Amino acid sequence: MNELVHSRKPAAKGAKPAGKETTRTNDPERTKANILEIAATEFGEKGLAGARIDEIAAATQTSKRMIYYYFGSKEGLYLAVLEESYKKVRDIEAELHLQDLEPEQALRRLVAFTFDHHLNHENYIRLVMSENINRGQYLAQSQRIQELNVPAIAAIKHLYDRGVKAGVFRKGLDPVDIHASISALSFFNVSNQHTFGLIFKLDIRSPSYITHRRDNVVEMIVRFMRKG
Repeated sequence: MNELVHSRKPAAKGAKPAGKETTRTNDPERTKANILEIAATEFGEKGLAGARIDEIAAATQTSKRMIYYYFGSKEGLYLAVLEESYKKVRDIEAELHLQDLEPEQALRRLVAFTFDHHLNHENYIRLVMSENINRGQYLAQSQRIQELNVPAIAAIKHLYDRGVKAGVFRKGLDPVDIHASISALSFFNVSNQHTFGLIFKLDIRSPSYITHRRDNVVEMIVRFMRKG
């Protein structure tokens, strides 16, 4: 575990200002956001074991010392990246305004959004896969992860309850299970794109394939939930 830096050495007499690092520390939130963004790519591409703080520091034009000051350690930064990645998804979901749509229309929008989000954020999928390889041991240390995901399940529950009340959706379904089904169908399309495309000789990044696959995923979820 890397040592947390608590203080800095005073500048030598006549020394020049610290340049970019000094300027960046005047806006700590912006600095942390930039570090998280670059670190997300580094961890997504190389995993926790392969990622290098030196690389993140160079790409953010800051220092290892500053990264440890904000995040405590490499593991602390990795956990912060995971939390921020989940938060971004949930923040966007909250902007879908599902409550303003009829239940089935709202469901179709949610599934299509999830499919498109995963497709366009491959690094997010890599991060989730990486943490699953770690058996979730770092995410288990998070004090925020359950709180971050409560709104997603609450939104599905509200949507589903409205659909049941309207006679559109069948009774007896669990919101977490619905979420799992939507996530699984959207996740696979990205996580297995290279192997699946190679084995079955498919161009799964082509617009025609993506449109066809998205429509099928949406329809599968709707038919699963629709009242017979």
